[in-house]
Amino acid sequence: MSDYRLYLSLIPEALIASQLEPAAFGAYYAVGRDLHAHDQAMFFEVDPSFRGGDFPFHLADERCVTQPSGAPKSSVYLGIYTALARVPVSALGNLYLVTDDGRTLELTRGDYTADSAHKLHLYQEFCPVRPLVASRLEPRDFCLSITDPQHPVNVPRIAFAELKLGELWSDPARGNADDLPYPAVGHLRDVLLDFDQNTKDSKLVMRQVRQGIIYRMVERGFYVGDHEDFAYYPFPSHEELESKHYDWWRSAQVTRFD
Repeated sequence: MSDYRLYLSLIPEALIASQLEPAAFGAYYAVGRDLHAHDQAMFFEVDPSFRGGDFPFHLADERCVTQPSGAPKSSVYLGIYTALARVPVSALGNLYLVTDDGRTLELTRGDYTADSAHKLHLYQEFCPVRPLVASRLEPRDFCLSITDPQHPVNVPRIAFAELKLGELWSDPARGNADDLPYPAVGHLRDVLLDFDQNTKDSKLVMRQVRQGIIYRMVERGFYVGDHEDFAYYPFPSHEELESKHYDWWRSAQVTRFD
């Protein structure tokens, strides 16, 4: 057994070997040691026995060793391109969400049930592409659609979250959107209303989201999958975040949407 961990980063996409525990790695990855860099991070812990995808694991064996000073090796990059597509869903462990000041929240897999309460959804994709998409498909069907090799536009595997729509999910025309921090809410309304006029299952809202995710706007949770496998990571309730993860939650609420 190796003495390092494997992390699959989604922001940005990379497979990384590290001797740091998840919380320490999250702080290092988001903030760095000089405390001058500040950015969100999101990563899965990968089964340490995983060997596949043509990654150069020999580099991890050679370089991911304790430093002469006794400090652990923070990171050895094994891939920065198509990393998600080369790591099967079955090899993915817990998901870690890191705020831009380095606080980490751990999410475990949950049992997935289809969402029958909402007829419209808003999805933020993280990897390998980063658009904001409105859809009439619930998360599992959305994953199947976007990873379908028979579709002219598809990706081999996708990681995404569902975001809150507030009153717009049921009444895009007149629903109150005052609490929604998304840019161009008028455009979002138009996109949602257009589902009544055409047969498309999904429509683009923004081509690319440049700045992380607004954690407080997560609806049910995070998802990763392809046309054969799928995993769901439930997001804690507001009450649980307040009572059990207060420091992370306080930090997470200051994130902007860009």
